[in-house]
Amino acid sequence: MVGPEIDRLMQLLGRLPGLGPRSARRAALALIKKREGLLLPLAEALTAVAESVRTCAVCGNYDTQDPCAVCRDERRDKSLICVVQDVSDLWALERTSAFRGRYQVLGGLLSALEGVAPEDLAIDKLVARVRDDAVTEVILALPATVDGQTTAHYIADALEAEGVTVSGLAQGVPVGGELDYLDDGTLLAALNARRPV
Repeated sequence: MVGPEIDRLMQLLGRLPGLGPRSARRAALALIKKREGLLLPLAEALTAVAESVRTCAVCGNYDTQDPCAVCRDERRDKSLICVVQDVSDLWALERTSAFRGRYQVLGGLLSALEGVAPEDLAIDKLVARVRDDAVTEVILALPATVDGQTTAHYIADALEAEGVTVSGLAQGVPVGGELDYLDDGTLLAALNARRPV
């Protein structure tokens, strides 16, 4: 139906999160239709990113410099480290502009089923940073899943001897959430984490 180049473009687009075969077809067609205004600038941007993006040796963030902009920012509180599963979580927290500390990207979660062990994650790097950088609090911003909670407990145990406060994000009713639509686990967490009004 189409040439191999277009077919390859559709297959590669289909590998992106949130794009299935039909969405990839529509995206490829939109790119081809707007070749000058969209396809060529996108190709240039992809090439530039592929050539210049690095993984920060300190925290695991992506940036064009190493260390990344977050780690280079002297205005950030070095005594706070927020631990996240992936760079997308770091970027989500940065969008809020609420956290002014530093980060540690684990690169995944502990998972016996998927064969992810502690040495596969940046847990040793986190412990070393806590020791070397006079960190006073580690905030575990990990998913409220079995693997997320397993990872959180493992990290808390690993940091126990370091004399650092280990905290987690609050869980419960989301802003704008209606109780009738929430699952039992979310409601239970919200009840247990209640606070004075």
